[in-house]
Amino acid sequence: MKNMENQNNGIQPEGYIKAPQEYFTGTAWLKPLVKPDEITNCTITDVLFEPSARNYWHTHPSNQILIVTEGVGYYQEEGSPIQEIRVGDVINILPGIKHWHGASPNSRFKHTAININSEKGTVNWIEPVLDKDYLGISLS
Repeated sequence: MKNMENQNNGIQPEGYIKAPQEYFTGTAWLKPLVKPDEITNCTITDVLFEPSARNYWHTHPSNQILIVTEGVGYYQEEGSPIQEIRVGDVINILPGIKHWHGASPNSRFKHTAININSEKGTVNWIEPVLDKDYLGISLS
């Protein structure tokens, strides 16, 4: 499914900052919504992926909850097939689960990421998701 009308061709969306290239393949944008403080122990961030963009394999020291808000994306846990995810899908990723998420090849993709118990840290980056794996895994 193509969703070309909503794509911005790499132009920075208002209110977003570019995601660090050392943890993402392709272009992705971050919009921090909630930062942790002495009362609020979570982070909430909108993440916008251009087509084919994805983050690296990673884990979280506590749960991460993803709420899909735009487009078509992929989610994969190590040892499991890739899953297509769409608007309205919610994924609760348990602590220590190696996984990645990002856009499908033909659609921009956005999710809200909620990282709870941020006092434990938020993410442990591992390695890139290779193109051959991203493009070669059949969907579940």
